[in-house]
Amino acid sequence: QVQLVESGGGLVQAGGSLRLSCTGSRGFILYSMGWFRQAPGKEREFVAAIRRSDATTYSDSVKDRFTLSRANAENTMYLQMNSLKPEDTAVYYCAADTVGRTVVHGINSVVNYEHWGQGTQVTVSS
Repeated sequence: QVQLVESGGGLVQAGGSLRLSCTGSRGFILYSMGWFRQAPGKEREFVAAIRRSDATTYSDSVKDRFTLSRANAENTMYLQMNSLKPEDTAVYYCAADTVGRTVVHGINSVVNYEHWGQGTQVTVSS
């Protein structure tokens, strides 16, 4: 069972920055790793994801503000979030695909990830 441990959430003022980290347990092929977020009363939505090739995909709402990177040797993924807005407030979840569904069916869908972290709260005040 893949374990995903997230860290880095918190409270920040609008325009500020935060960096989220997600570390996965070793011994698994990680086809893709991604970040999703869920605000109260809303569905979980795609934020960004990175493939084994290090190619990245971002949602339109965070493109040019968020940057995703990965340290393969550490099995860790980082999400640098800049120019944060109140509408970025949500619980952020790390996800991993160890089967390959994201390769065939797309990288931005919740259903293509088998493993999830516990979530970390990000709150942006206006």
